Amino acid sequence: MADRVYPSAKPNPQPPASAGAPPSFPATKSQMYQRPMYRPAAPSKARRRSRGSCCRCLCCWFFLVIILLVFLAAIAGAIFYVLYRPHRPTFTVSSLQLSTFNLTASNLLTSSLDLSITARNPNKKIVFLYDDFSVGVTSNGADVGDGSIPGFLHDAKNTTVLKVTAGVSSQSVDPSVVSDLKKSNVQLAVDLETKAGVKVGSLKTKKVGIKVHCEGFQAAAPEKGKPGVAATPDTVCKVKLRVKIWKWTF
Repeated sequence: MADRVYPSAKPNPQPPASAGAPPSFPATKSQMYQRPMYRPAAPSKARRRSRGSCCRCLCCWFFLVIILLVFLAAIAGAIFYVLYRPHRPTFTVSSLQLSTFNLTASNLLTSSLDLSITARNPNKKIVFLYDDFSVGVTSNGADVGDGSIPGFLHDAKNTTVLKVTAGVSSQSVDPSVVSDLKKSNVQLAVDLETKAGVKVGSLKTKKVGIKVHCEGFQAAAPEKGKPGVAATPDTVCKVKLRVKIWKWTF
């Protein structure tokens, strides 16, 4: 009966390490299955160049559109001017009378003023639409009268006379202007503020603010028991547009 030979259970001996070399160990499980770190590839120069050229192209188109819109608006404005020849309305203070003007020793003013203001629309085909007017009368910056005028529709080639009574009651006055208010003839200025729109045929525009400033005239202060003499300055007032952009008014 033949003898069976069984392999030895002892591991094969490792070859001796060379002198000076560190001993080798088997790789651990974490080292065997470690994934390489992902690093995104940097964009190529061609892609960056294409993005820059696209942005420049969009900017060029944007400016071209803006220039085209401005050009079309200029053409439309020129056509409108040729067809309608628009002019601003004119305002004139035709009469002003101080019916009451009492300044106390403690610099408190009580006054009443009667005003007549003539509004003219010189346009042939343009109608103005006015909101209510606020009226303020001042003398060297001191408030001597406040009032209001109802809004109205101002037809083309029309002249309208606006009458208003403005005044203040026990209004405190700055001591620096008291001497000017005690003179026989008081220097006065009138300011009107409102919003106005334009109507051409069936087309109506959005209303914008306007300010009317009148100055350079004087009125006689009333004597005791007698009203002051009405002044007829016929002062042509300055009309300014008040355009509001966001928080600023020009």
